[in-house]
Amino acid sequence: MKEIVWAILAFLAGSIPFSFILGKLFSTSDIRRVGDNNPGAVNAWKAGGARVGVAALILDFSKGMLPVMLAVQAGISSYTLAVVALAPIAGHAFTPFLGFRGGKAIAVTMGVWTGMTLWEAPVFIGSLFIFFYLFQENDAWSVIFGMIALLGLLLYRWHYPEFLVIWAGNIVILFLKHLAELARPPRFKRAGFVRKR
Repeated sequence: MKEIVWAILAFLAGSIPFSFILGKLFSTSDIRRVGDNNPGAVNAWKAGGARVGVAALILDFSKGMLPVMLAVQAGISSYTLAVVALAPIAGHAFTPFLGFRGGKAIAVTMGVWTGMTLWEAPVFIGSLFIFFYLFQENDAWSVIFGMIALLGLLLYRWHYPEFLVIWAGNIVILFLKHLAELARPPRFKRAGFVRKR
């Protein structure tokens, strides 16, 4: 029973659309009509500026990290912890507060892996996201490539089956949220750091 409560609370925490809320409070735009129409931190930044974007990023990160850390402290472990860890990612991506059309779940993913591994996995993933972003034109593929590399780190550094369950569920959600962009094949930039116009 305790495990079910933790999973529900983690899902509800993840489902709070902080970027959308901050966009409504501090900008004149519905962030779902900005940029790629995604209710996430990047579009909150575009709609409301750096302060709104950074605040949204921190809140989206925290709603992934805090439920996982608290669940670990409460003694939740093994496959139950995997469910709790995936819950905020699913909640963010498919929030019932926005008609089950949430954000792309990148910041909350980083938060969840921080809760699971402290600094190791998020620094690794973040570095790869930046690397692929700089040299690869399709940002969605940069996310997927980074997650595939994370699998190698998990197999090398940790030997817990629940980590692999979290990774599998995480990459499926990210794949679904980036499906339209992933229809275009990956392509490296011709001029390195400079995007083609």
